[in-house]
Amino acid sequence: MRKQNEGQTGSSDEMKWLFWACFIALIATAFGFIIRTQVIADWGVQFNLSETQKGELFGVGLWPFAISIVLFSFVIDKIGYGKAMAFAFVCHFSSVFLLIFANGYWMLYIGTFIVSLGSGTVEAVINPVVATLFSKEKTKWLNILHAGWPGGMVLGGLLALGMGVEMDWRWKVGLILIPTVAYGIMMFRRKFPVHERVLAGVSFKAMLQEAGILSAIIVVGLMVREVGRVFDWSGLVELTIALVLLIGYGLYVRSLGRPMFFFLLLIMIPLATTELGTDSWISDLMTPVMAELGLQGGWVLVYTAFIMMVLRFSAGPIIEKFSPLGLLAISSIIASIGLIALSRSFGFTIFLSATLYGLGKTFFWPTMLGVVAERFPRGGALTLNAIAGVGMLSVGVIGAAFLGNIQDKEIDRELLSTNSTLHQQVVGAGKNSVFGKYRPLDQQKLAQVSDEEKSLLTTITSKAKQNALATVAIFPLIMLIGYLILILYFRSQGGYRPEEIT
Repeated sequence: MRKQNEGQTGSSDEMKWLFWACFIALIATAFGFIIRTQVIADWGVQFNLSETQKGELFGVGLWPFAISIVLFSFVIDKIGYGKAMAFAFVCHFSSVFLLIFANGYWMLYIGTFIVSLGSGTVEAVINPVVATLFSKEKTKWLNILHAGWPGGMVLGGLLALGMGVEMDWRWKVGLILIPTVAYGIMMFRRKFPVHERVLAGVSFKAMLQEAGILSAIIVVGLMVREVGRVFDWSGLVELTIALVLLIGYGLYVRSLGRPMFFFLLLIMIPLATTELGTDSWISDLMTPVMAELGLQGGWVLVYTAFIMMVLRFSAGPIIEKFSPLGLLAISSIIASIGLIALSRSFGFTIFLSATLYGLGKTFFWPTMLGVVAERFPRGGALTLNAIAGVGMLSVGVIGAAFLGNIQDKEIDRELLSTNSTLHQQVVGAGKNSVFGKYRPLDQQKLAQVSDEEKSLLTTITSKAKQNALATVAIFPLIMLIGYLILILYFRSQGGYRPEEIT
């Protein structure tokens, strides 16, 4: 490897090659996400999956990602970035064949679990690597790096949609091999930089102390809650495991951690819900109104992803003009307006509203990573990847479920006030969730209603789906308050500026 300072300024050809390898690896993770949304219906038909099983397959595409990104952060400087990327490559490559040759639900589940582990490992590597390669312009280059996510969704989505509904779903799954083989070749025998924390001699314990006990409460709480939900643990079991982990961590680090990092973790929860939570649902939410144009709802996701890809490549001048926190505050306002507009749009005005939403969400994720990388360099890979891990976990535990719960409750309420007889006929038994009790529609009973009643239900359901977007608009407003607090704090300290360690 060439001199470390050359790699950190991005002047080395070898380091630039490594950056683009990281970029393509992120495209591979996006392929796994977008292609799963395109083939889930085919899986349901071929393997006779229930809606609950489909939801579980979506879930297992998220929570292993979050767990691997956090856990690898503890050991990645010890085992090396190269070995971690080799593990990610094996996961991505092998999962494709497990899915293609799946013979039922459990092979689909295991294959999706493995691809998610690989995707989390990719992000555990590429975030600290790029922050090290471009240590003087972390936020700018992390935004450019994360153009790979929407870029992968656009490319993977167009390829999958272009194959049409008649094409066997196995060919669509096989598309994941294209970016996987590409980043595997590009990273073969590649030399990785040493993180600035390690170079500066900051100890492993000091890295953990940056996050501290306060932040561990959020990370461990979300991890245990999500794994407990998957394996159906009781509340007592979840609490016991969480306490054991937190007590052990606390006895070792003996530090509450940096209050600002804890505050940023809290902001990451509504941020992830606004971006990934909405993206997980957007195709389904927009399907009724997009059907009036003769288009699939998935085109809204592809369109907003294209906007994100273009703007993230142009992040440098924008960040320089507004500063990271200023950009995040402005983005929060635009995203909130965009979500409200989407909830009221029809016809081609949908794309005008989607443009606002796409503009708003573009800089959220990578700019938050940039702020953490710039303000907490002593936290190394841990703080940088913990913020991303909390984002993914919060989508699984809070965001996606919240969006579904909003729809169930509004459909229940609206149908009861419109046609109480039909309500009694098609609404199922009450269920419990973290957001309280709700009564969903019984899918089996829906098959027995008349065409006129189906039309009424379609109208009510379509309205509930769009209104859910208006409810989500409160999350970027919460983020706005958090960013304004940080802006005022830094003004009192002489302005925002990155921390440096030597």
